[in-house]
Amino acid sequence: MSTDYYESCGQCPRLCKSDRNKSFGFCKESSALRIASACLHFGEEPPLTVFNGSGTIFFTGCTLRCAFCQNYQISQQGMGAEVSREDFVKICLELQRLGAENINLVTGSHHIPLIADFIRAAKDSGLTLPIAWNSSAYESLEMLELLSGLIDIWLPDLKTLNPMMSSELFKAEDYPSVAKKAIRYMISTSPLKFCQVKGKDGSKKEKMLSGIIIRHLFLPGRMEDTHFTLDWLKKHADGKACISLMSQYTPVPFKEGQASLEQRNKSLSSFQNRLVNEAEDKELRKIIDSYQFEYLFYQDLSDDSSWLPDFARKQPFSNELAKPIWHWKDKFSI
Repeated sequence: MSTDYYESCGQCPRLCKSDRNKSFGFCKESSALRIASACLHFGEEPPLTVFNGSGTIFFTGCTLRCAFCQNYQISQQGMGAEVSREDFVKICLELQRLGAENINLVTGSHHIPLIADFIRAAKDSGLTLPIAWNSSAYESLEMLELLSGLIDIWLPDLKTLNPMMSSELFKAEDYPSVAKKAIRYMISTSPLKFCQVKGKDGSKKEKMLSGIIIRHLFLPGRMEDTHFTLDWLKKHADGKACISLMSQYTPVPFKEGQASLEQRNKSLSSFQNRLVNEAEDKELRKIIDSYQFEYLFYQDLSDDSSWLPDFARKQPFSNELAKPIWHWKDKFSI
């Protein structure tokens, strides 16, 4: 039973041992699965969004609590509403009906046993889309194996391989070792597979059916850390995974109490909490050219912060980035 995993919770590497059937774990969640938003999302890598967008479901809670998290309202402040198995199935099938290219499950690492059960129910009810697992990679192999045969596409972050940085930013010194093991497992289970699809205008795009996209967010002023991460990816992932190097780091205007904000700012002082500048962008482009990754995505530099989400709104993103179909306040009444 999936509820057994919640009695003395060891679902994530923090092993907090809370009885989540009665209280809350480090993730700030009980055994009830909560969701903040579901939408057709156009801000992912091109083979995920293709023509109709990625069918993205944002879960409430998180095992990592990154100091710079753009989704902090749902990962750290608890925005979201409880959903049943039937609710989850309905959301997935509605996204499929609207033409989603896949079902993209964001930050569900603290609910893997339950989500695995819900995915099976959705497939039994007619869901045929590829399923993507979008996570921090702070996950044990035991938990990832519960998703065996259910996940087609893995979308892990590889945030840093510097234990000092992971200790400062997520209070998880073991993040680098855990994430490397998780990502190597993901690579071993899902070979890269693409197909070409045709749009209504006759144009063609590449669609990802299975495989792994490993994302690394460059933190301003920490070029050496990105070098170190890309070295590891070149050795262990090149040709077997897509690499997505992101230069979108944007300071978040956090809204929280003074004590929490002071603690967050202390963690954020471990790097330069600002937009990526043009000199860094040029340096990053030279670096990625030198590695010659077989599959690589790289973002264009932008100083636009309008993409930052606000999950208090029914439309958390800009209209260009997402088409919402479910929100934690109003559910399907959007």
